[in-house]
Amino acid sequence: MIKTAGTIFLKRGREASVKRFHPWVFSGAIHKMEGTPAEGEWVEIKDFQNETLGFGHYQKGTITVRMLSFASKHPDEKIFEEKMANAHRQRVLTNVINEHTNGYRLIHGEGDGLPGLIVDIYNGVAVMQAHSVGMQTDRQLIAEAIKKTLLNSVHSIYYKSQSTLNVKTENEYLLGLGAVPHVITEHGNKFYVDWEEGQKTGFFLDQRENRKLVGQMSKGISVLNTFCYTGGFSVYALNEGASLVHSVDASEKAIRLTRKNIELNGFDAQQHECFAMDTFDFLKDKKNVYDLIVLDPPAFAKHKDARHQAMKGYQRLNAEAMRVIKPNGIIFTFSCSQVVDKQLFYDTVVSSAIQAGREIKVLQHLGQPGDHPVSIYHPEGEYLKGLVLYVS
Repeated sequence: MIKTAGTIFLKRGREASVKRFHPWVFSGAIHKMEGTPAEGEWVEIKDFQNETLGFGHYQKGTITVRMLSFASKHPDEKIFEEKMANAHRQRVLTNVINEHTNGYRLIHGEGDGLPGLIVDIYNGVAVMQAHSVGMQTDRQLIAEAIKKTLLNSVHSIYYKSQSTLNVKTENEYLLGLGAVPHVITEHGNKFYVDWEEGQKTGFFLDQRENRKLVGQMSKGISVLNTFCYTGGFSVYALNEGASLVHSVDASEKAIRLTRKNIELNGFDAQQHECFAMDTFDFLKDKKNVYDLIVLDPPAFAKHKDARHQAMKGYQRLNAEAMRVIKPNGIIFTFSCSQVVDKQLFYDTVVSSAIQAGREIKVLQHLGQPGDHPVSIYHPEGEYLKGLVLYVS
């Protein structure tokens, strides 16, 4: 049985969101606390009538508790194994895991009932990332749950939370040892992954289905992939028969990663060229060169205070791409900023179209794939949004 270090009582009327399975308890909702839990320990949540609403990890800050159980029964150590098995079952049923794809997200925080935890699988290697002290505290239990859920299909588990927590921790192998870089396949496309030195857990799995769509639209045309990082969209475009692909990123390291992935998939400089430079500078003199442009910048706004400036950045970027693309071209444009919702992003793209002065249609709205699920009770989990635009 999981040991709890305290009990938190909610103010009258503040229990409603917990009863609707929202996974966060805010500090302003708390009436009183019995016990003195340390950050990361388990606590029991009760309403003003002393009814148990569930259990979760305690932490200091605006979000005081991240709920892991909404049952009145005291949870035991199998809670991680049960949630892990359920998440894996969903990925199998929805065909995320298949013979052509061995890189996927097994646990996506609140979307899989484990707020504060990310687990990505890279062809036999599990990479765990904690975004709460509670998940850091329970990392050994989580590692055991991964082993039991995936049986012999995982030979290494790497814990990588040094950059995501405010407490001191070390990145380390909890099982086995890694051999990086490591090759994964994604819809048959090959990519190197370095979870020790790469961004996040090593690769951006959330764009997998959008990369596939770019590939399907790339046959016989010229493609520009901006903010390319590891060259994911570029590889898909080349493998589907693009006549020309250019990849741009301000980071020399990203360009090196892109080149390695292009070579891994059997392509050379005649079909693909990389440019280590700022995207805005690159676009200045490129009018009527590309049939398809991908705009996938890093998060321009990581908190609400930066949102206004971020929208200016999105507007400028999209307007510039709309200005330079060939007539009857296609733009894939994205925002991964959680504080920028769908409507705000859409409105910003509309203002870009007005500024560019071209006739534009929305062909599709895009989002994150099935292994990055969003709890219907926690819409904050929907961070990736995108549009496919047709520019006349």
